[in-house]
Amino acid sequence: MVTDEADPLRVVTRTAAGKPLERGARTLPRTLERDTELATAQAALDAVIGRSAAQAAIPAECCGGLLAFTGPAGGGKTTLLNEVRRRAAERECTGLFAKGVEQEQSLAFHVVRQLFQPLLASYSESERREALGDWYGIVGPCVGLCPPATEGAAPDPQGVRDGLDWIVTHVAVQRGPLVLAVDDLHWADAESVAWLTSFARRVEELPVLVVVAYRPDELGEESAEFTDMVERHRVRPLDLAPLSPSAVADLLRVGLDAEADDDFCQEAWLVTGGNPFETVELVAKVGDRRLAPVRENAHALRDIAAETWGGGLVDRLHELGQAAIRLSWAVAVLGSEATPCLAASLAALGQAEFTQAADVLRAERILTYGPTLEFAHPLIATAIYRAIPNPTRVALHGKAAWELVEAGQGAAAAARHLLETQPEGDTWAAEQLHEAAREYLRRGAPEAARRCLSRALCEPPPAELRATVLYELGSPALMQDPTTTANHLRAALEEPDLPSALRQSVVIRLMRALAYCDRLTEASDVATREAGRATDSRMRLRMFMEHFMVAGITSHSREVPVLSRRLAQLTRRLSGRNLTERYLFGLRAWNAMVRGEPAETAVQYAERALGSEGMRWTDEEWGFEVPSLVALTFLYCDRPQRAEELYTGAIAEYEHQGWRGMHLALGYTLLGYIRFRTGRLTDAEDFVRAGLQLAERLGPAGVHAQWYALAGLIEILIARGESAAAEELAVSRRFGKPFPSVVTLPDVQTAHGELLLARGLVKEAAEELTEVGHRLDLRGMRNPAWCPWLPHLALASRGTEPARALDLARDALRRAERFGTATAVGQALRVLARVTEGPEGIALLRRAVTVLETAPSSYERASALVELGTALRRAGRFAEAAGPLYRGVDLAGRCGAGGVAAQARDELVAAGLSPRRLDLAPHESP
Repeated sequence: MVTDEADPLRVVTRTAAGKPLERGARTLPRTLERDTELATAQAALDAVIGRSAAQAAIPAECCGGLLAFTGPAGGGKTTLLNEVRRRAAERECTGLFAKGVEQEQSLAFHVVRQLFQPLLASYSESERREALGDWYGIVGPCVGLCPPATEGAAPDPQGVRDGLDWIVTHVAVQRGPLVLAVDDLHWADAESVAWLTSFARRVEELPVLVVVAYRPDELGEESAEFTDMVERHRVRPLDLAPLSPSAVADLLRVGLDAEADDDFCQEAWLVTGGNPFETVELVAKVGDRRLAPVRENAHALRDIAAETWGGGLVDRLHELGQAAIRLSWAVAVLGSEATPCLAASLAALGQAEFTQAADVLRAERILTYGPTLEFAHPLIATAIYRAIPNPTRVALHGKAAWELVEAGQGAAAAARHLLETQPEGDTWAAEQLHEAAREYLRRGAPEAARRCLSRALCEPPPAELRATVLYELGSPALMQDPTTTANHLRAALEEPDLPSALRQSVVIRLMRALAYCDRLTEASDVATREAGRATDSRMRLRMFMEHFMVAGITSHSREVPVLSRRLAQLTRRLSGRNLTERYLFGLRAWNAMVRGEPAETAVQYAERALGSEGMRWTDEEWGFEVPSLVALTFLYCDRPQRAEELYTGAIAEYEHQGWRGMHLALGYTLLGYIRFRTGRLTDAEDFVRAGLQLAERLGPAGVHAQWYALAGLIEILIARGESAAAEELAVSRRFGKPFPSVVTLPDVQTAHGELLLARGLVKEAAEELTEVGHRLDLRGMRNPAWCPWLPHLALASRGTEPARALDLARDALRRAERFGTATAVGQALRVLARVTEGPEGIALLRRAVTVLETAPSSYERASALVELGTALRRAGRFAEAAGPLYRGVDLAGRCGAGGVAAQARDELVAAGLSPRRLDLAPHESP
């Protein structure tokens, strides 16, 4: 008896002459003592298909699932995985399969490529493009359909994961139920595991069954999130137990076609520990040696079993000759790249020697032979790889890298081997690693790129390449640790004869990295020093632009007033002839707005920043920050339609380029905030919640975007009259101190103060808002339209310090009138009215209503109307109160402001009026 090399429990009978039957004549697999696991797998298959084999005519709702088989090496995981695949094929499911390889974990998307490339390669080019649509250029490079684009922004990892989700969804919908199987997940590359983890969380939404097999004791850190998710799944991992003594005896008797002695069978069980792979291999070796299965021969089993792997396998390999040894080493090093041609070349074997060695290794059940050479079991591959003497192994990896490049496989394929070599100052190796890093970045695999660049730096590269490698290690896509990134960039600046253009790029990245580290003084010093040494006026201008942007987006920088004055003087002389000047116009627009200069000034500079060409949101050199500030300037200047137009374009550009991480999260959040500022509260909540969801799926990388979304959502919920929900959100997400040092929109500390005020914690709210005011006033940021800390502080002070509240509200009105928008002035009048008693307060509310009639926000109008009606009703002027209250309740209902609508209805009842039965479903504001 022999076994199928890919399936150790697949029993294969022999002919009378003792030779194995041909592959097509093999029997069906006998999966021993796995009834529970198979029943669970069958139930999962029935669910994903929507019907069971017993009730094939009765359709049911399809439900995806996740199955995990776990256990030690040789425990039968592959056997079960293959049996599930066989049963799925019988049920006409589409199957995708991949397996992790120990030596190929550094090869980004290796498992993903195995899964999808065979399927997509079966499509014609036109079919692929039609099926993938806009995703073609995003996922095509990582699954091997096309080379990475050399122009335009590279996709981010989340964009690639979303694209892979799209492929699975498309296949499942177009081709019916899908079974996606991954063997040896513990050896899968980090990028593939990250995608599988994110996809498996929503697998039940699709007719997809994900089946994985892994060794729990060999899982790496990158797999922890996946296994945690599996542990929480409704079907927990199915851990495979060893075979019982009776199962081992059964395998012996059936495989040897003889009545094996009980003592012989018991010794076989003790020797193998019930490990299925070891047991089947032992049976095969006993059969090959014609060893009678009797008690007297039991002592020989231990020596026979030792040949399966480890030292015994290595000793057996040495008995097969040098050609067999060299070929096995070559295959161990090459892994899945072991085509006969490459393996023969790496082993330095001629055609005849190669054929003979391959036949010997196949006969010894060490190798299998197909389009590529593979070991019969991963345990054999591991044993042989680890037995290669270290100097020889390193040399083979270096030669494999060269062979792969010569064969046209590309730098990324070679990099996997170069990572296993020792640094020797090899220029060719450094160049290949550098090129591989660029390929990986274009594929959306920044971690793989960082590994390649770090290794290239150790080579070390020649002087002319070293600065470029250091600069690319400072790429925002690779910025795991801003401090380390800053160190790389500082080292790049110290390189001699640094080209001027590269130096400028290094300085810009260094300043941004220092800003992320909250090291603003250092960032400012870098900008000042570089501007002073620059001989090119354009470079000095760019340095100032970057300096101002870093300082301007950081909420604690005190140098902004000085920089603001310089920016105002500078922009008066510029014409907007290049991008630097237009970006300076954009910063001037934002600065004018936050300082509370007249809105017309801010709008004028915002339009000049856009010019006739607009601004790109995915330009990696210039960043997305200034286009964002320009769009938000329009919003706060009562031009929300212009702001929404820009942000809608930004989202479309992000999605087209595969930027579906932090950028897209911020895009949805700020588009929602624009809707909030126009009074479409229901739409606003939906968009901001979508932004929060996008940010949270990024983990730590999305923290900055989470602050934006949480602050915006809290303001929206308070406006909707759902303060309890806002409080619950804040508690569940730990929304509070310490707040981020960068500027957020809305300001997170102000939103927190507003929440405290809504909860009735006026003292705590006043303290929080006072801190905000001190921080922003020192920076000259005095516009209550973008950060309303001042009117909120007035409301927080009115119960305990009415005189102070009145002074604060009047100051807020003066600032708003200087800025000059209807929204800002109307809001300030409302607050001043609330801290002013008697007829004067009513008069202020009438003014607020009149001003807000021209404002873009239906919510602000509704609030002012209801407050006016309330004041009139409480003054006993019921007839006058009716009009504002009826208008207010109608408008509040249509914009989704449930709290304002409820207040208006209560006031109507209190006035003896009948509140009309209204359709309070949200509509577009009039």
